[in-house]
Amino acid sequence: MKVNTQSVNFNADRKLIDFIQKRMDKLDLFYDKVIQSDVFLKVENTSDKENKIFEVRLSVPGDSFVVKKQCKTFEEGADTAAASLERQLKKRKEKLRAHL
Repeated sequence: MKVNTQSVNFNADRKLIDFIQKRMDKLDLFYDKVIQSDVFLKVENTSDKENKIFEVRLSVPGDSFVVKKQCKTFEEGADTAAASLERQLKKRKEKLRAHL
């Protein structure tokens, strides 16, 4: 799957981008028709520890899923967003099976 990663107002290191790529590639196990995902990494200027925003837009034929998570690290955000997308993709697959 093609993963476009954009970091807003900072430079993401290669290790983080590779981690996100691997985590998003695992979504192909749940739904094999994923076209691409757009990942946006943002850092909020607050004193709060959970100031990292991980937003992903997953494109599938005829639809797209958007998940936005705010966490302490981008890795944690990637994991929670991917888990949420897994549930949504499973639900979509079940709906498609029901219509066959």
